[in-house]
Amino acid sequence: MAKSNKKHSRNETTDQSSGSSAIESIPVLNDSFQRASFFRRLAAMVYDALVATAVGMCAGLVIQVMMLILFEVQLINNQGFENYMDLFTQSDSLKLIANIWVGFWISGFFLWFWKNGGQTLGMRAWRLKIFNLKNEATIGYPRLALRMFTSFLGLGTLLVLIDYKNKLSLQDRIAQTEVLFLSKEANDHKSW
Repeated sequence: MAKSNKKHSRNETTDQSSGSSAIESIPVLNDSFQRASFFRRLAAMVYDALVATAVGMCAGLVIQVMMLILFEVQLINNQGFENYMDLFTQSDSLKLIANIWVGFWISGFFLWFWKNGGQTLGMRAWRLKIFNLKNEATIGYPRLALRMFTSFLGLGTLLVLIDYKNKLSLQDRIAQTEVLFLSKEANDHKSW
């Protein structure tokens, strides 16, 4: 799907006194689609939260089994505990390791899907896609990570309610991206 670098006419207004064109809002780079509404984004976020929870549960299961095996073969100091779960509930360092592991996999879920296709599973179901507002071919992992962390677990999307004209969330403004609502044809994976 080709991206245009020109400013689009639907974002321009004419000044009646001078007859000149003035930009009132941030231009949409892909004029084929509109920016996504708050409620569509919210629906995709709920969907993705369910998938991310499943990813987190699987990652948590894997790390717990790995730690249990390490505990049983005595590669983890048992600190006087006979049962691994007793050790885990008392050890802040084991909890921190498990939380970092789960966070890594959940973050990886979002980053991988955004980088490879511009859509998570929830975004795909609600026909949303991330596009680049910069003059670059792709969005790199550093900008996608910035987008993820500045979303503040989705709270940055509330800005779309306030800025209803531009429909840009906080994370979109900071990472210079936009989320567009695709047609059924454009949402088909064959058109990627």
